This record gives sequence, structure tokens and C-alpha cells, in this order.
Amino acid sequence: MTPAEPIARLRSLRSVALRTPEAKKAAEFYQDVWGLDAVEDDGGVAWLRGTGPEHHILEVREADRNGLGKIAFSVGTPREVDDAARRLEALGVPLAAEPGRLDQAGGGYGLRFADPENRLIELSTEVEAVVPRDPDGREAVPRKLAHVVLNTVDIDAACAFYTTVLGMRVSDWSEHQMAFLRCNSDHHVIAFNQAEWTSVNHMAYEMPSIDHFMRGIGRLKHQGVTPLWGPGRHGPGNNTFGYFADPAGLVCEYTSEVEQVEEDAWLCRVWRRVPELSDLWGTAGPPSKDVRTHMAGIPDPGGWWAR
Repeated sequence: MTPAEPIARLRSLRSVALRTPEAKKAAEFYQDVWGLDAVEDDGGVAWLRGTGPEHHILEVREADRNGLGKIAFSVGTPREVDDAARRLEALGVPLAAEPGRLDQAGGGYGLRFADPENRLIELSTEVEAVVPRDPDGREAVPRKLAHVVLNTVDIDAACAFYTTVLGMRVSDWSEHQMAFLRCNSDHHVIAFNQAEWTSVNHMAYEMPSIDHFMRGIGRLKHQGVTPLWGPGRHGPGNNTFGYFADPAGLVCEYTSEVEQVEEDAWLCRVWRRVPELSDLWGTAGPPSKDVRTHMAGIPDPGGWWAR
């Protein structure tokens, strides 16, 4: 059944949760090296924030293998959450968590359901905000989660679900290999990569400026952490990139200057997959075999919350 309208109006990408056997080491990396702040730590779970008002942008949870915990999007009101639940029910999409108060760090009101590849999606509102850190923007640390890239076995089905059900818009394609989807003026908050299995490709964290971006990479290099790929600038999205691996082997990215979409004037285009468009600067070149292996991850069947 195709919805007459999306289940909700997504306002932003709020956070991502990761599951890994290396949760403690990964959480320490994101706090001590990457630049996030721990807002809560409950044994095998850590919640970390950027410099913006979101309570947390990353959750790291102990698990027996690497995988996606969930992706959280913000909506405007509890009524929108309730309306989304009714629309999901009409579509035959079961809920993993009914609308209600969220039992997690930061609280809030929301619901959860799975997409066609068993990724857990959360829609939430009234999550506790935090006072923005570094209001003068001097620190070379992330202010928010910029986007999540997901490996999919069926890019067309994935795009169809996220556009028709969640109301996202496709900003651009990289041939028929990658699709870039937005829910606000940011060029993309979710991207899909056609792959052999479902998994997390990488998470990107936005730096306030290109200067912060380069200083952040410099700080990591001084700590002995060198980029897997970058620095460079992508064609689709026109954003800068520097990719790294965390202690769990998951790929994280510093980015800045993400292209802003003027909704009524934007024309979706199909980019060729050539080195000069994957890196407009020519400083990083095409991704290496090692980078691609890291981004492929391991097969993630999802559905852990139902087991």
C-alpha cells in the first residue's frame, strides 16, 4: 500500500546508535579523540553530544557484533508522533515501540519501527535539549550529526520507502550506485549505497567551517590517527570529507560546508562515478580498497529488538 501522504514531516536527523563489541573503546575514542562530550554513561551504553543543542548525537551500545542500533529523526509535536503511528498501522508497518515517553537518555516522546531491511527508525519530539557548547565556535569539534550512509541490497526499494513513507526527497544520484536524500535544507541526511549486504557504511559529523574541519583533522593526526581517505571535497553535496576508522572498525567522517537546497529551485542530477567528481580538489583521489572494505562493514540483519 502506498501512503497518500508521508507519515510525518521530518525536521532533522537527530542521532544514530551503534552496536559493537568494542563499545567502551569506541566511546572513549569519540569522547577523547573525536571531540564529542559524554552526557550519560550507563555501563555498556554511552550517549555523546556535539556542540549543538541536541541532547546526544551518538549512542554507543555493547553488542556481540558491529551493527546499527537505530536512526532517530525529530518531528514537531507528540500529535505528529501519534498520527505517524496511525499511518504506519494503515500501511501494515508494525511498531517496535508504541507512541509514548521514551525510556532513554534525554527522554522525549516518540515511536519506533523498522524499515524494509530491519533498520530501527525512531521519530521523536520533546527530547531534552542541552545548552550549546562553545557558542563562539572556536573548538574544532563536531556540532551535529550531518548524515548517515547505509549499505543496501536494493537501492530502489530503500529510496521508495524513505521517500513515500518518510517523506524524504532525493537530492542527487551517483549513477545508480548511491542516492542522497534530504529531509530539510541539508543536501542529504541519509544516503544509500548499493551493496552486497545491509550494513552501516559511515556516519558523518559536521564541523562549523572548513577551517574547523582542517584543524580537526590536524588534531587527530597529532594523536596518531590518520585519515582513511581525505581530506577532499565531494561532488554530490559539495561537502568536504575526511574519513577515519574508530576502534570498532566503523567509519566516521568529518565534514563541512554541506550544500544547502532551495526546495523550489533544486534540480536532482545524476553524477558520473569518476575520480574527479568523488574528490573535486584532487587531494584524496578515489577511495582505496581498504576504505571500501571498511565502508562495506559486515552483514547486519537488524531486528535485534524483536529477539
